[in-house]
Amino acid sequence: MANAENAKIQIELGQELTTYTAATDSGDHQIYNAGTLWSGKSGFEPSVRPNGMVSGRNVLSSASTSDQVNVAAFTAYSKGSLKTVTATNSTFSRPTTGGASKVVSVTMASDGSIATVAGPENAAGFASTRGSDGGPALIPTNSVEVGQLRVTSSTSAALATSEIYQVPGQHTERYDYPTWDEYNVGFGVQADTPAEETAHAKFASALPQIHSNSITKQVYIQYYTPVFSDLSRAMDFVPIEESYSVSSTQIYGGRSVGSSSKSLNQGSHTAMLSDGVSDAIVQQKGETLTRKFFPDQNQTPYILPENLKVRSLRLNDLYYRLCKIRDYASPEDVLRLRRKRHY
Repeated sequence: MANAENAKIQIELGQELTTYTAATDSGDHQIYNAGTLWSGKSGFEPSVRPNGMVSGRNVLSSASTSDQVNVAAFTAYSKGSLKTVTATNSTFSRPTTGGASKVVSVTMASDGSIATVAGPENAAGFASTRGSDGGPALIPTNSVEVGQLRVTSSTSAALATSEIYQVPGQHTERYDYPTWDEYNVGFGVQADTPAEETAHAKFASALPQIHSNSITKQVYIQYYTPVFSDLSRAMDFVPIEESYSVSSTQIYGGRSVGSSSKSLNQGSHTAMLSDGVSDAIVQQKGETLTRKFFPDQNQTPYILPENLKVRSLRLNDLYYRLCKIRDYASPEDVLRLRRKRHY
């Protein structure tokens, strides 16, 4: 049974870097995982870089030369690296049969070069399904779709403006669409899905499956994993908890109307220091760190508050100082500060 004698607190005092790595699609094309825990310390926060255009919009335009499209300068992420593309033009292929519909995707390859990828033509008209006749092609895994050309004539001619399509999310891949939220510690045992138990990025909507083998664009994440150290003289752990209050108002007829509200309590713990100067935790004053509280140091379950700041130091007596370490959270962080059980 857990008791104060067996409890233990660990605090983040170091970080280990994992450079940009392809995150794992959880299967819903919305939640992506890399590692299990991300540091939130200033300068060590995770960096999420989905493949897609970063700067430049509506970069495709008609060229005076037949069967060519102008591409204005832009930047884009691919495999976690920022690629700079200079203004250029690219040749595209037309249908082999007059009147047939053909979609040509203008893409940036993973090396930063411009390439066109044509879908199969269709005499019956355009289609929206990737890889189908008359539809756009499935593009290479780490390529970025810049826009689409939709042509029906087999005769060589200058591209018409009406044949260029570049709406974000439909014909153009942007790194910041859809938007996403980052969850450095996940939700642990209170997660709605297994993918949300640990650190993850969750997009506002599912990413479209427009790449080879019908996968989504790749999401690359760089993160630092916290390195924990035991606090040998710690006490008075208080977890972050929601508290509820009820109020009522008397109305005519001898009745009352009630309402309830909730607020987030501040968590904390106390550490006994040696001199308050050379202690490692003192050097972290003002930093946002990650902490683990083990009710029983001989067992695996622990509580994992994410947002933690080392706050005040005060003299207690001639022999030691007490370091008050407080958790903080804004209302939107409530769901992120969960108990986590590690198996």
